[in-house]
Amino acid sequence: MTDPKDTINIENVVASTGIGQELDLQSVAMDLEGADYDPEQFPGLVYRTQNPKSAALIFRSGKIVCTGAKSTDDVHESLRIVFDKLRELQIQVNEDPEIIVQNIVTSADLGRNLNLNAIAIGLGLENIEYEPEQFPGLVYRLDEPEVVALLFGSGKLVITGGKKPVDAEHAVDKIVSRLEDLGLLE
Repeated sequence: MTDPKDTINIENVVASTGIGQELDLQSVAMDLEGADYDPEQFPGLVYRTQNPKSAALIFRSGKIVCTGAKSTDDVHESLRIVFDKLRELQIQVNEDPEIIVQNIVTSADLGRNLNLNAIAIGLGLENIEYEPEQFPGLVYRLDEPEVVALLFGSGKLVITGGKKPVDAEHAVDKIVSRLEDLGLLE
């Protein structure tokens, strides 16, 4: 049996940073090749990096959100590219702006089918949302680590809300342990 922790895959890392000054997004959009800026649709400028692949959402306030990266290293590298591009436009960017990981979304596979009705009853209703008519997954809110796990009947999991990659491992351990204790993981 494969250890479910070995199936953990980072799907998305979201991080935020800022350059500490307001930006004229219209002029940045004209000078920054590949930038998308349509204030009617979205208030931020979108700048995509290809290697690593991510999207930086740059706001007038100077705040920047990076999304779509597959690792925390990729987030840092993507934002380094963005900072360098802004510097090329003569925009003042500190040498090493603080980058804060806001959310890591991971997937995993428990390797067996789950009876979500039994799990909903077994885990108790205080940390669970399960309305199969609305959404096929069971929403399980963990306190430690502070993440939300979506459990599906196929045994697949999506874990969101982590700040560090290890949060997903702790969450999978906790879920497996709780389900085994309840006799719901054969």
